[in-house]
Amino acid sequence: MAKAARRIVVAKGKKVSEFAGGSADSDAVDAMLGPTGNLRAPTIRAGTTVLVGFNEDVFAEHLG
Repeated sequence: MAKAARRIVVAKGKKVSEFAGGSADSDAVDAMLGPTGNLRAPTIRAGTTVLVGFNEDVFAEHLG
């Protein structure tokens, strides 16, 4: 999913990180995984952007 995306937006509480898609950058993968090693929830593909984790402002911007 990360390789097919142009942009990856990862939210961990109020902290939001953005990564370029198209590669399996270890920083992006680490950010996308939760404390148990699973993909953070929710994970949504919105066009060419992948949203990982929940942040109300990010969701409003990309899905609203």
